[in-house]
Amino acid sequence: MDRNGHYLPSGVMGELCVCSGLNFLDVLVRQGVVNNLPKPPYIMGLECAGEVEAVGEDVEGLQVGDKVAALADAQAWAELTAVPAQYVYKLPQGMSPKDAAGILLNYTVAHILVHELAGGLSGGSKVVLVHSAGGAVGLAIAHLAKLACPDVVLIGIASKHKHEAIKDHYSHLLEHGSDYVAEVKKISPAGVDVVLDCSSGDDTNKGHSLLKPLGKYIIYGRHLFFLILVLWWQVDKVSPLKLYDENKSLSGLHLRHLLYKQDGHQYVRSVVDKVWALWEQGSLASPVVDSVYALEDVTEGMQKLHERKNVGKIVLDLQMEPKPKPQTEKKSKNKDKEVKAAASIEEPPAKEATAEDGDAPKEAPKEAVAAEKPAEAAAEGGAPAEAPAAAEKPAEEAKEN
Repeated sequence: MDRNGHYLPSGVMGELCVCSGLNFLDVLVRQGVVNNLPKPPYIMGLECAGEVEAVGEDVEGLQVGDKVAALADAQAWAELTAVPAQYVYKLPQGMSPKDAAGILLNYTVAHILVHELAGGLSGGSKVVLVHSAGGAVGLAIAHLAKLACPDVVLIGIASKHKHEAIKDHYSHLLEHGSDYVAEVKKISPAGVDVVLDCSSGDDTNKGHSLLKPLGKYIIYGRHLFFLILVLWWQVDKVSPLKLYDENKSLSGLHLRHLLYKQDGHQYVRSVVDKVWALWEQGSLASPVVDSVYALEDVTEGMQKLHERKNVGKIVLDLQMEPKPKPQTEKKSKNKDKEVKAAASIEEPPAKEATAEDGDAPKEAPKEAVAAEKPAEAAAEGGAPAEAPAAAEKPAEEAKEN
């Protein structure tokens, strides 16, 4: 039972979330290009960290008060969330919820890429090409690749404005969108051993052409639903026989499908255990956190992620106070009121004369009233009257006399 008196289903754990991570997959979810999501409305967010608030029946190894992190499928951006226990991981000693939100998903993906799909970069010095080098996963890949192969040559592709911030993580940095193939061949004329690609499109064609014999091309991250169809037409179709002839391999990683569709939670847990062990050994530095936002300010974090302006992880702190909202609209309304009030003070309305003031208005001469009525009729579109001309004749006769 949780703090609100709700019973949790068997095998489910209730978690008090302190921090959550923002991932590019969240941007794709918001854009509606991710399939097999819960039926709307639903809570977004793929990972969170905090404290166990309650446990359901048949949950083993977890108890109330444990510090944990979780890979929650589309329900992590909340102060309280219920997650199946197989997707919940106890934090190692000394790891804060903020650190966990910056490590869990990024380093789990990076560890599988480097140690499982890229073969641990064993067998001497390797040349690795990393797309989106300034992102949270890209920086985690760089870190784990150096631990696995100290002599690794890391070539990162990232936007120019990120190069200064990430230059210590890579051997070489090339600009995203440039013709980097020629530059890579200058650095390594024989080609590269591994390409880690989360961009696809034309980058796939370029990267595949750069592979050495026995090279590995690994796709991960953003290749979802009809996004695949959009990018597919930009990619030369890879024939299995061509891979065979050229001694190259092509593989992919879709962590969400591995966890929730392919029953891979035990394997993922073994990977998380290895990541936690690196932390406890002191081999895993604190994650590169670009910025931290309150939950109410998540739109700013999403916009920054969408525009690819982040270097490292964006974290939501659910205990953080939101930024004060600008009061521009209220100020403008108050300003209009002040202007109107000032105008009423500076230009008081004309006082109407009354009989009590001793200045009662005098009655207009009947002739003048008679002369004005035809003019008003003419102004309203009626037939022109002759009264004004008749009124002018006596004046002209008086002048002649």
